[in-house]
Amino acid sequence: MRKRKTNYRLRDAVFSRQRYWGEPFPIYYVDGMPQLIATTHLPINLPEVEKYLPTEEGEPPLGRATTWAWDTEANKVVSNNNINHKTVFPLELNTMPGWAGSSWYLFRYMDANNTTEFASAAALQYWKNVDLYVGGSEHGTGHLLYSRFWTKFLADKGYLSVEEPFQKMINQGMILGTSAFVYKATPFVKKGCSLDDGTSEDITKKIPSIFVSKSAFRSDDEFEKVVIDYLLDNKVISSLDVDVLVIAKSAIHVDVSFVNASDELDITAFKNWRADFKEAQFILNDEKYIVGREVEKMSKSKFNVVNPDDICTQYGADTLRLYEMFLGPLEQAKPWKTAGITGVHNFLKKMWKLYVGENGVKFTDAAPTKENLKTLHKTIKKVVEDIENFSFNTSVSTFMIAVNELSAQKCTSKKVLQSLAILISPYAPHIAEELWSLLGNNESIAIATFPVFEASHLVESVKEYPVSFNGKMRFKLELPLDMSKDEIEKIVMAHEKTAKQLAGRTPKKVIIVPGKIINIVG
Repeated sequence: MRKRKTNYRLRDAVFSRQRYWGEPFPIYYVDGMPQLIATTHLPINLPEVEKYLPTEEGEPPLGRATTWAWDTEANKVVSNNNINHKTVFPLELNTMPGWAGSSWYLFRYMDANNTTEFASAAALQYWKNVDLYVGGSEHGTGHLLYSRFWTKFLADKGYLSVEEPFQKMINQGMILGTSAFVYKATPFVKKGCSLDDGTSEDITKKIPSIFVSKSAFRSDDEFEKVVIDYLLDNKVISSLDVDVLVIAKSAIHVDVSFVNASDELDITAFKNWRADFKEAQFILNDEKYIVGREVEKMSKSKFNVVNPDDICTQYGADTLRLYEMFLGPLEQAKPWKTAGITGVHNFLKKMWKLYVGENGVKFTDAAPTKENLKTLHKTIKKVVEDIENFSFNTSVSTFMIAVNELSAQKCTSKKVLQSLAILISPYAPHIAEELWSLLGNNESIAIATFPVFEASHLVESVKEYPVSFNGKMRFKLELPLDMSKDEIEKIVMAHEKTAKQLAGRTPKKVIIVPGKIINIVG
């Protein structure tokens, strides 16, 4: 008989860690039995230690402390030399796990200078809980579990008025790496095969390490043929050896720093990478070794980690920030591709040219044009919406459109360019701060008032009408939006393109919906 059963797993059943960094337990031992230190004598601070490593006897790092004993008469931590097991006793050597403090410290921040309690009732009632929690799924799940447990416990004890620590949670997507692979030829002797002289087992020993370019084969069978042909052409094996050989393809991760934007391997760097590759031979295609590519989690073992410090050195921190946001929606996993970062870098350079030219600053006190204001307020509206929805990738696209439009409009209005700098400052703070200074401001852009959207600048005064004949659009005509139906019909019927389409015919009907369509029937 089968019977349904539910198994439960308990996470971190042991509330202690054998390491130095952590909250010390307020516990001392009398005859091996734990005794609690009264709350009036807390906190107990970590002692100084020579090393943060376990002792030679295997005790936790606090076992190295020389001042780590509790005096029950003086109610303080004293030297271990004073331990007499009558009034002075040894303290606990383990520390609390990381989540002991991180699970509830959000409430301590609400009243951090309070010396009598972790937070006053007034502060807790005012702040309540955290509006937004942003964290990776791996970290967020564990921390959320503990934090909810801690919050519910404190609520049950009457210290909190809320049951949940966080109102909203967002798990940001992981930035994935684009791994690179080289393809090694691994020779085997077919099972049970041998030559007449019985030397077939030694064939593999005379075959060197061979790597085949990804562009030189399309299948495993073709890979084997390419390698066999190479070995025959270079007289490494004879035609008799072919019948007993099997060539397998092995994909090996290679350091992405050896590969350029065209997926071409730096063979010299690769050969110098590891001693067993020093004498390797390569089967190329068009004199190039092309690596294979695959999107995977960034990992040192996969040699696909991109160091952000290197990106900052080459392109600047603002480029890195914008590109990370531009990769895709916040909550989705996104593959990193260094080659794509140049587009964002070029955008920042183009934005800089809006403000600064070859002869210095370009902005003036001239009043902004109607088109300038339309572009600005269209940008304000979209960016504010995107920030509220955490759609940072579309904000970057909006900035690119705005810079293109303002460049085409030859905008030099200080009023518009100042607002644009504030808008982009949360995304690219360094260049925005620099531009803000050039605009004549002495205080940081971080405390500048954020631009406010004004819908009046987006109200259209003209409409580009599609003019259709029997339902098929033939040309477009731009007319004022406040023009009446009769006025529209008069202008359309007098237009030379209308006369060409009618070719002398009198239309049966003219359908006009102001602000929408024009359709001439017949």
